[in-house]
Amino acid sequence: MNAEPDFGEVEALVLGDVMLDEYVWGEVRRISPEAPVPIVEVRSRTLAPGGAANAAAGTVALGCTAHLIGVVGEDDAADSLREALDETGVEAGSLIIDAARSTTIKTRVVAHAQQVVRTDSESREVLGDATEASLIESVRARIDDVDVLIVSDYGKGVVTAKVASEAIAAANAAGKPVAVDSKGVHFEKYRGATVLTPNAHDAGRAANVEIESDSDLDVAAARLAEKCGDVALLITRGSAGMNLYWQDDPIHIPTEAREVYDVTGAGDTVVATLGAALGARVPLPDAVRLANRAAGIVVGKIGTSTVTRAELLAAGRLS
Repeated sequence: MNAEPDFGEVEALVLGDVMLDEYVWGEVRRISPEAPVPIVEVRSRTLAPGGAANAAAGTVALGCTAHLIGVVGEDDAADSLREALDETGVEAGSLIIDAARSTTIKTRVVAHAQQVVRTDSESREVLGDATEASLIESVRARIDDVDVLIVSDYGKGVVTAKVASEAIAAANAAGKPVAVDSKGVHFEKYRGATVLTPNAHDAGRAANVEIESDSDLDVAAARLAEKCGDVALLITRGSAGMNLYWQDDPIHIPTEAREVYDVTGAGDTVVATLGAALGARVPLPDAVRLANRAAGIVVGKIGTSTVTRAELLAAGRLS
């Protein structure tokens, strides 16, 4: 890369499963006499955008403008999520209210920098036809005015096969790159995307391959390529780094993590950075290296976090 990308010129459209991340911070001084579990003395509570909302916040932290499309319930959690998004600078006017669903809340209890337990409150019901149509129309209405489409699919039911295919088709027609982070196994619905970013576990499940070696990963990637067409595959491997399957030979990128405190939201950071870079017209291999660097930074933080452009620069040249 000859020059650092100007993320300030990038507008990102983020589509997917939005959620509210709640953190309960405290200390453990004793074990409960009622059961062999720690008693957490609560000191504070914080809220942060999660899922697709965290991916959108991640693009803003890099300097982009982000427009978020997703589904929330008609509840207090949705109001809290909007407030959290407003604090990060994400434009959330396209969030669709579905009274039949509840807003996803992930609550993590953390003591002494260690997660003690997590509770999830969520709906996974199939979207109604009207809500599905509204999501697709929101993408079509925005796609011409943005530089990249980012899809964050946590398997909560928002990114249906129809929503995925129609959104990607709209982006392709507008000539915009598409970066997809999927936690599911139905990768065929992302045919036509620019790049998918599954972790090795999900890639293995989707390809029906048990990943125990690099050759297993190569087999899984080949099978997924048959499902998804010409899409590039960026398979994340935790401490083993990332493998980019694109064009001819795979490219291995070693991890840049120095200390790992919390992997929460690392996938959000990868797809946010990758999407921002593609929106800035950075070549894919360089965009992947930026995403890898961002992931190495964010796992050194505790809780749902983002990475700024300044932090990327402090870690070295964006190249």
